[in-house]
Amino acid sequence: MKVLVTGANGQVGQALKSCVPGDVHVVAASRTECDLGNPGSIRRVLAEHLPDVVINTAAYTAVDRAESEESQAMSINAVGVGVLAEELQKQGGRLIHISTDFVFDGNISRAYRPNDLPHPLSSYGRSKAAGEVAAGTDALIVRTSWVYAAAGTNFVRTMLRLMRERDEISVVADQIGCPTWAENLAKVLWKLAALNKKGILHHRDAGVASWYDFAGAIQEEALSIGLLNKQIRIIPIRTDQYPTPAIRPAFCLLDDSTTRNLLGDINPHWRESLRKMLNQEMKNSQK
Repeated sequence: MKVLVTGANGQVGQALKSCVPGDVHVVAASRTECDLGNPGSIRRVLAEHLPDVVINTAAYTAVDRAESEESQAMSINAVGVGVLAEELQKQGGRLIHISTDFVFDGNISRAYRPNDLPHPLSSYGRSKAAGEVAAGTDALIVRTSWVYAAAGTNFVRTMLRLMRERDEISVVADQIGCPTWAENLAKVLWKLAALNKKGILHHRDAGVASWYDFAGAIQEEALSIGLLNKQIRIIPIRTDQYPTPAIRPAFCLLDDSTTRNLLGDINPHWRESLRKMLNQEMKNSQK
């Protein structure tokens, strides 16, 4: 099976490249090779490689900047996805498209199911919701949340930097979801690529957390392995005390029971995953 991975230099793209199954031939396409904002670039790379499956991890992910660049976000997250889907349909290939919890408004008191209707609050969320539609009914859409890795820019690595630089930080405590380690997501994506599935699935690590909970765990685990050398004060605050251009969903836990029933109960708890990621970060810092 030949699989084209778009966004190959991003967090999920790098994770996919690190755990390729033995029966898969991967074509890793960074933005240079496959720019979702450029339909010609998409058509060229698909015509050249004729993949059986495309795992689309490429996206415009600057959530706050998207409030002033919605057309650019739409171009990459929706229009480009539509071109991918259209060209793959002509070639007989399949699309696995990564989406986000930000397609929801966070105004319910239970975990969101795959068949719940999107109602995004932000430009980024609207662009991702439009991308799900553009992917078409033959695609497999995998929504995930709070993705992090020992590479790139993400909440965990930002917290580590701030904890080294400051004596105290304030972290939002009233937004609830679940962190997802990119390596766990990648393993799930490879399992799904081997199946001829379509529709919408959810994947996240097990457990529930607020951003404040997550920050506290990052500090505890990092201190325990010597990745941090001092403890700082972490202050819980409300969302309205940390205004941002984009509105975030307040409660956005994804119900991943359908995915677990399909693949088995393979989700480790987010804290266990965090511990593994931080050990990777420690090894990387010692190189």
